[in-house]
Amino acid sequence: MDESALRALADERIDWRYKGFPARFDGLTVGRLIEARPPLAEFGTPLLVLEAGALDHNLSLMAQYCAAHGVDLAPHGKTTMAPQLFARQLDSGAWAITAATIAHVRAYRAFGVDTIVLANQLVDADSLGWVAGELRRSARFRLLCFADSVAGVERMQAALAAADAPRPIDVVIDIGASGGRTGCRDAETAETVARAIRPSDRLRLAGVGGFEGALAADRSAQGLARVRGYLRTLRDIATRLDTAGLFDQVDEIIVTAGGSAYFDDVVEILTGDWRTSLPVRTLLRSGAYITHDDGHYRRLTPLPQSEPSSHAAGGFRAALSIRGRVLSMPEPGLALLDFGKRDAPIDLGMPEPHTVHRPDGTTDQLTDCSVKALADQHAFLAYGDGTRLSIGDVVACGISHPCTAFDKWQLIAIVEGGHVVDVIRTFF
Repeated sequence: MDESALRALADERIDWRYKGFPARFDGLTVGRLIEARPPLAEFGTPLLVLEAGALDHNLSLMAQYCAAHGVDLAPHGKTTMAPQLFARQLDSGAWAITAATIAHVRAYRAFGVDTIVLANQLVDADSLGWVAGELRRSARFRLLCFADSVAGVERMQAALAAADAPRPIDVVIDIGASGGRTGCRDAETAETVARAIRPSDRLRLAGVGGFEGALAADRSAQGLARVRGYLRTLRDIATRLDTAGLFDQVDEIIVTAGGSAYFDDVVEILTGDWRTSLPVRTLLRSGAYITHDDGHYRRLTPLPQSEPSSHAAGGFRAALSIRGRVLSMPEPGLALLDFGKRDAPIDLGMPEPHTVHRPDGTTDQLTDCSVKALADQHAFLAYGDGTRLSIGDVVACGISHPCTAFDKWQLIAIVEGGHVVDVIRTFF
């Protein structure tokens, strides 16, 4: 990655644009703030924070998992859209960073990411012209793009030729499922699309891929059977295309899948003895692992949850929390906190209260509390008789679904030992 572009993030001056960063920090650069290591208690609310130890643990654990199972990782960058975190993922051994849109690809290139998997279709001429320019500008840039139709392939070929792309982009045949998102619905269509790529001078058939995560909502037998059946289909199609001799322009076959919920099934089904003419690179695209969560992924993760105090590498740790201050206690058993839908995700579950921080510096674990609803700027916290809350207390809540937490924040504090030790910049 471009180290100078990453270092430049420290020159950003803090002001009214960044919620949770109070007026006392106005005018400071992010770099100066980090040098001061201010106590978390000096920050405002609402505030989204990352716990440094959990972040480090998750990065290390996923790298160990991939190495142990002989797979590579191209984490989905849309989870965080944070180049500083991309750099840490690449430093931990990631092979590439995955994007969902051309806007993501452009953001990644602004920070020097060289290998990008665009897990989506790319068919508009302007975007393909920009890709051609990036290929000319950098010999290190490699883009893998999905395709699921002959019409899409023809549009890519025409636009890249018109822009005089200096070398081909790699194309992965997108394999879908009935009623799902993009992707070829059967092996015959996949082979037809692959054969349309083969004569192109601006495209190169590199593999097959897809996404299993949208095929199930839980780990029920029915859900897992659908996920695993889809992955077997993906494997069969890769073998079929190889048998047809369609990968003769590459030196390996890329087979890619793997969200953050079923990557163990991907590993089991898409590794092992392929008996293909070329070696197979199995590429996971899991993204949410870097922060994990206290809701959706806690329930679905293939690895057991680790307790924050544990030093075992048994499972991921929740690294994100949203902090809100008690503003009002208008009736017994109800407290209103100062964060809402604009600050915390609700698409896959409500935030889960876990700790209260009092103005005198004391803390308590919360057990008889739940967030019942979020308004735009308020959280409705229900609590039992055994819970002691006061106006001004700060309640920390775990979140469910990091992908819709990061996009609500431009600056996110990383906390260690009660102090802010780093600040992450997002680009949504």
